[in-house]
Amino acid sequence: MSRNTDFEDEIFTALADGVDDGVADDDGGLSEYALEREAASFTRHVGSLSATKVADGLLDPKLVLSWLLSHLGASSFFTGLLVPLREAGSLLPQLVIAPRVHALARRKWAWAAGSLVQGLACAGIVVAALTLEGNAAGIAVCVLLTILAAARAACSVSHKDVLRKTVGKTRRGSSTGFASSAASVGVIVFAVLLMIGAPSRYVLVVGALTLASVLWIGAAALFATIPEEASHSETDRAVWSQLSLLREDPQLRLFIVVRGLLTATALAPPYLVLLASSGARDSLDQLGALVLASALASLVSSYVWGRLSDRSSRAVLQRSGIAAAVALGAALGLAAAGLADTLWAMPVALFVLMIAYEGVRQGRSTYLVDMAPADQTPAYTAVANTVIGVVLLASGLFGALASLAGVEVTVALFALMSLGAAVAAIRLREVEHRR
Repeated sequence: MSRNTDFEDEIFTALADGVDDGVADDDGGLSEYALEREAASFTRHVGSLSATKVADGLLDPKLVLSWLLSHLGASSFFTGLLVPLREAGSLLPQLVIAPRVHALARRKWAWAAGSLVQGLACAGIVVAALTLEGNAAGIAVCVLLTILAAARAACSVSHKDVLRKTVGKTRRGSSTGFASSAASVGVIVFAVLLMIGAPSRYVLVVGALTLASVLWIGAAALFATIPEEASHSETDRAVWSQLSLLREDPQLRLFIVVRGLLTATALAPPYLVLLASSGARDSLDQLGALVLASALASLVSSYVWGRLSDRSSRAVLQRSGIAAAVALGAALGLAAAGLADTLWAMPVALFVLMIAYEGVRQGRSTYLVDMAPADQTPAYTAVANTVIGVVLLASGLFGALASLAGVEVTVALFALMSLGAAVAAIRLREVEHRR
């Protein structure tokens, strides 16, 4: 039986320049088993990630679910819980989940199970949207989003390890980058429909969530077919002993500092929307514009960032920090010049910021996979993501408090964080290399 289909070979050759790194070692090369099946693995990674990234864009707690709860008449208290539940809920459990994932011979089953649970939780949100109103809807959606976030944590911990075992080091960024760009096309269509308001906006949002549920479930089925070789790991580290990695590996500490400062790229977009707000557009118009800017940025930049990450993910993190600082600085300049509420000003700044955000996503993922020792990828991922979960909560609270002094102050602080990340990234070592 052929290990790769002709279609998979063609896709692999087109997107990843074929095979140039087949040496098996502890530094990221592939075993003979994985090398013979790399085209199939690469293609199925791309397909699965594309589906889940579309689903992520259709769900989007800070935009889509926020509007949905407002439409259903839920208290703003529940709306305010959405982003913290999603972000922290997908990061904080990873320290507990990682040892259990690492104990599996084939970690793809953890990812597939996580994607399946996300699809079922999203289906539950659809049911809640159709049958509940007011605070009852708010409670139900928040509970289901918490379940979805925890399942996402399992996917995050397991994916990097499966990617390391099945796709060569110099091609991992290409798989995740192309998936992000491909997925953005579907999100762009959704954004345009939101902006023109056809069909019924409520029907459109519920329909998008239904599609997201189907995509997560389909991605689970596809990912389960990846030809992952069984691992034979040593005894897993105890949950809390994983934190000793922070003491043992100074590069991990520095990476977390850089990534922590770059959380500004995730937290800043709503504040740019506030800068642009003049009361002339309703919340759904703003929702569509923000979704469109994010999707377009992903479309034009994710694959490029992924390819650049294969060469130097450290440089990608640096450049992303600089781009974010420039975007946020430009937004402040436009606001000071009285141009913030013009048709083009904030959308352009937001577009550049989202390009930087995509760079952060690609760079941090590739850097962590390539930096971690081959037998400790889940532990490194869990420790980094758990710490960043705490940082996100703290940064979100810090941003909210800073906003009391004015939106401009908050944006300026996020710009300084981004610039600080670019400076700190200079000390990161290069972890990619070609043979």
